[in-house]
Amino acid sequence: MEGLALRSLSTTTASFPRLSLLRRRSTPHFVSLSPLSTVRSLSLKPASISSFSPLQPTPRFSPRAAASPQNAAAPPPSKPPSPPPPQGAKILPLILSVAVGIILRFAVPIPQGVTPQGWQLLSIFLSTIAGLVLSPLPVGAWAFIGLTTSIVTRTLPFAAAFSAFTSEVIWLIVISFFFARGFVKTGLGDRIATYFVKWLGKSTLGLSYGLTLSEALIAPAMPSTTARAGGIFLPIIKSLSLSAGSKPGDSSSRKLGSYLIQSQFQCAGNSSALFLTAAAQNLLCLKLAEELGVVLSSPWVSWFKAASLPAIISLLCTPLILYILYPPETKDTPEAPAMAAKKLEQMGPVTRNEWIMVGTMLLAVSLWVFGEALGIPSVVTAMIGLSILLLLGVLEWEDCLNEKSAWDTLAWFAVLVGMAGQLTNLGVVTWMSDCVANLLQSLSLGWPAAFGLLQAAYFFIHYLFASQTGHVGALYSAFLAMHLAAGVPGVLAALALAYNTNLFGALTHYSSGQAAVYYGAGYIDLPDVFKMGFVMAVMNAVIWGVVGSFWWKFLGLY
Repeated sequence: MEGLALRSLSTTTASFPRLSLLRRRSTPHFVSLSPLSTVRSLSLKPASISSFSPLQPTPRFSPRAAASPQNAAAPPPSKPPSPPPPQGAKILPLILSVAVGIILRFAVPIPQGVTPQGWQLLSIFLSTIAGLVLSPLPVGAWAFIGLTTSIVTRTLPFAAAFSAFTSEVIWLIVISFFFARGFVKTGLGDRIATYFVKWLGKSTLGLSYGLTLSEALIAPAMPSTTARAGGIFLPIIKSLSLSAGSKPGDSSSRKLGSYLIQSQFQCAGNSSALFLTAAAQNLLCLKLAEELGVVLSSPWVSWFKAASLPAIISLLCTPLILYILYPPETKDTPEAPAMAAKKLEQMGPVTRNEWIMVGTMLLAVSLWVFGEALGIPSVVTAMIGLSILLLLGVLEWEDCLNEKSAWDTLAWFAVLVGMAGQLTNLGVVTWMSDCVANLLQSLSLGWPAAFGLLQAAYFFIHYLFASQTGHVGALYSAFLAMHLAAGVPGVLAALALAYNTNLFGALTHYSSGQAAVYYGAGYIDLPDVFKMGFVMAVMNAVIWGVVGSFWWKFLGLY
């Protein structure tokens, strides 16, 4: 998940009354449009108006034919009514998801070292994960059913099942969604990105670097890659592309739009990996690592130091590599700086709310960096920032209530984190890691080889997931335990898995929230998404693997 989910609302057009040669009625029809439908381009099509073509012969008017009762009464053929949408769970995904847990619980013997309670919870957890992949219901609804099952079957008591709902990390993630809404509502993120377009946008490559650098600058204070994509960068890219004659779903898309979207899409993972507070899943990774005994001192600074060199090199290389492998037809964009300057002029001077947003974010980032020395937890910093925005009217409480993605994330995130924590407490994760450690020892693999093998497995398993946060909740604890059992240094393993969680967000068109946003713009063909996703995954693996290894050795992580 990862992030804000953007939902496009379909518009309904009123059907026009049939016109008769003998009688006409004038009946007014109104169409109600929701302002939220601006996520996608809106098109209204009358339901029953036939188009006139000059190539078709016009029938001659015959008084006898008009007077004929048969002709007057014959209505035009009408389309059969569409069936109503199915209600409730999708049957096949429901059966498959439930079957996973039932087979594990009743067909597989309980291994030695695992309690019946732990094995039963594992079966419920795997059914919940299968439902996240197969989607018999929305994510939040399915997670709630899994939580209910764990209580009804007396696998977990009520207090233990709901224990993660008081987690500081979960609430930090929820508040991060509200910060992202503040960036979009005030227009501050749009203004920052437009300035970079003005400064660097004379060429297509420079334009890409401008957008990339602006996202890296915004990322630590806007902890949602999906919100950055849908609320700031996609509208800017679409505007620039259309002005250059590059249209979605058209052969002209390769002129400019395809390259800019592909570049921004592939760079977003490195921007999110650079800062602890740049993505919600980063915070969850550290929370799960703490449950396994891996604790980072000064988390924000430690995270940034370890990620800085490989992430910055990847950010600098990605637009250039894509410029070579996926070149735009338009190489120069001399009109882009002028467009940006005109847009900034229309936006006017920086508003009061934008200045408040800047000050609040500077305060929040400062406290995230130095908060441990001051004794201020990260979630308290986020609460202080949100309180300032509410007190000064930058955000209304209604804005927070309307942020459905935040509350949905609270529900299903807390369920997954709670189940994962209870699996650790019941010894299931330890049993799984011991099995993998014994396998690796039988293969005579040292910890560096085991590290590379487990990291690659964790990365490419994401082809089965449609959410980064869902992937973390399902597999992060298990893979970290495997690393520890194989002898990999704890902090190195925890950070590398967390960085990987951001990098696999650009593998496919469904691998993350921002993937759905960028692919939905219509500028990239599906085969290109998979092809360039794999190519850039290999490129990131080389940069992070080679540069990261030397850098992490220098920092003393191993």
